[in-house]
Amino acid sequence: MQSLTRTFSATVLAAAALAAATGVQAQTSSSTGASASGNYTFYAPGSRYFGLNIGQSDFSLPSGAGGFPSESKDTSYNIYGGSYFNNNFGLELGYTDFGKVNRGGGQTEAEGINLSLVGRLPLSNSFNLLGKLGTTYGRTRVSALPASGLASGNESDWGVSYGIGAEWAFTPALSAVLAWDEHNLKFVGTGKDRISTTSLGLRYRF
Repeated sequence: MQSLTRTFSATVLAAAALAAATGVQAQTSSSTGASASGNYTFYAPGSRYFGLNIGQSDFSLPSGAGGFPSESKDTSYNIYGGSYFNNNFGLELGYTDFGKVNRGGGQTEAEGINLSLVGRLPLSNSFNLLGKLGTTYGRTRVSALPASGLASGNESDWGVSYGIGAEWAFTPALSAVLAWDEHNLKFVGTGKDRISTTSLGLRYRF
């Protein structure tokens, strides 16, 4: 899974370098736009954002036989960035570490890179409803004892993902985001299974 993390990290670092180079100009334009429109969460065409959310993942997987301890939840981390191509719709690229859970006398872990079409529905000058639909390239790893009846091994594949959320802006550039997302990932021995995440985080717009 380290190669997947390194690939996404390189993308994030490149985007962060671009953000740093345009940071001063972005801050000025964001503040001017907010004062002119009175709308903190207005995403003009071409506007960009980065975000970090932390929450809880929920693995929807069979627990196996043998009475081994079985968990379904762990801490998840999601780092992402996006850009809007009009006032309501855009594209977002993100990486999620879903964590690892004890299962079948071993551990099950997952991570994924996600590309989604995102949309927003403004309900006030500082509050948006959010939605997303896309695909996740997930990598999973399962280790289990033979007595559990669960297969061990690694898998990787594309799967459908979607989510909903809410955003509250408390400065022209910074907002809080509450999100629920679901990803369909491939696991050895079971095919595609669901992992959902509920998370809270911060988003920086520039």
